[in-house]
Amino acid sequence: MSEEKKTVVVGMSGGVDSSVAAYLLKQQGYRVIGVTMQIWQDEDGDVQEEQGGCCGLSAVDDARRVAMQLEIPYYVMNFKQEFREHVMDYFAGEYLEGRTPNPCIACNRYVKWESLLRRSIAIGADYIATGHYARIERLENGRFALRRSVTEAKDQTYALYNLTQEQLSRTLMPVGSYHKDEIRRMAEEIGLNVAHKPDSQEICFVPDKDYASFIEDYTGKSCPEGNFVDLHGNVLGRHKGISHYTVGQRKGLNLSMGRPVFVVEIRPDTNEVVIGEGEDVFTNILRCSKLNWMAVDGLHGGRLRVDAKIRYSHRGAACTIREIGEDLVECVFDEPVRAVTPGQAVVFYTGDYVAGGGTIL
Repeated sequence: MSEEKKTVVVGMSGGVDSSVAAYLLKQQGYRVIGVTMQIWQDEDGDVQEEQGGCCGLSAVDDARRVAMQLEIPYYVMNFKQEFREHVMDYFAGEYLEGRTPNPCIACNRYVKWESLLRRSIAIGADYIATGHYARIERLENGRFALRRSVTEAKDQTYALYNLTQEQLSRTLMPVGSYHKDEIRRMAEEIGLNVAHKPDSQEICFVPDKDYASFIEDYTGKSCPEGNFVDLHGNVLGRHKGISHYTVGQRKGLNLSMGRPVFVVEIRPDTNEVVIGEGEDVFTNILRCSKLNWMAVDGLHGGRLRVDAKIRYSHRGAACTIREIGEDLVECVFDEPVRAVTPGQAVVFYTGDYVAGGGTIL
C-alpha cells in the first residue's frame, strides 16, 4: 500500500461475504465506499421486496446498515438498463433459441464489472471489490488470472472466467483467501447483523424457478408445443415448448417410456426435443466460441492440456483443447462427460488457475 490511500468501491449485496470484504479492505488501509447495484425493474414495492434477490430492497437495507457499522460511505447506483439489456434480454433470448444461458456469468461481466467499474473510475476509485470466493494473481507472464479460492466447495471462479485483463487488474477479492465459516465468524465478531444471513441461491429475477413463465411474461412470446422425437426422428409425444427443457433433463418430461429417458438435444429450427437413453447424454467432445483467455493469451495454433468444467457444479475433467477456427476451440475429454449443454460456459483450468473459457455450442 502506498502512502496515499487507494480508493475501492465494494459491491455490497447485503450478504455476509461482501460485508466482510468491505471490512477487510478497510482494515488493510483502503478508503472504502459501499455501493449496492439497483437492478430490479419497475415492479411495485412488495414484488421488489419478495423477488429482488441479491440486489432487492432488503439487500439495500442490510447493506446500508453494514456500511453504517463500518463507518464507510454508502450509495445505491442504478443499473436497471444494463441489467435488463445484458442479463434479462440475453436470458430470455437464449432459451427461445433452445440454449441454456448462464445469467450470473453475464451479470458478472457486463454489470458487476464493466458497468460498475466504469462508474467507479469516473468517481475517482482505483479498484472495485466483491465478496466472491476467488483470488486474483498476476502471473510470471504478466497476465492477471483468477485462482481458485481456498475453499473448493465455495469456489466461484467458474462464474468469473469472462472477466477481462483490465477488469482483473482493477479488482480486489479479499474473501477468496478464507473459508466460509471464517467469514461468518469474522462477521459475528465485529457484530454485523448479516453474520448468519443465508446465501442467495436462485436466479434473482426468477425466484420461483419457473423460467418458461418468466420468458413468456417478459417477452410476450410463448414457445409453441412440438414433438418429442427419438434419435432416429420417430415421434414419441408432445412437449410443452422448448423453453421448458435443457440437455440432460429427466424429470418433467411426462413420457411413458417404461424406463428413464433424458433430453439429448433441443432443435429450435424444427421445434423438436430429442429424447435418448442415459448413455446418449454422454460425449467426449465439445466445441465452444466467444472465448476469453486469462492465464494464457490464447492457444496460437497449439494444444493445451487442461481440466474443464462444463457447469458450475461440475468437478472438472481432464481434456485437450485446440483451435479449430477463429474464436473456435475444440475440447476432447479423456473420458466422456455428461450433459454438455449449449449456451453454458466451459471453463479451462491449469492447476488452480483459470486459463480461459468460452460458450458451449
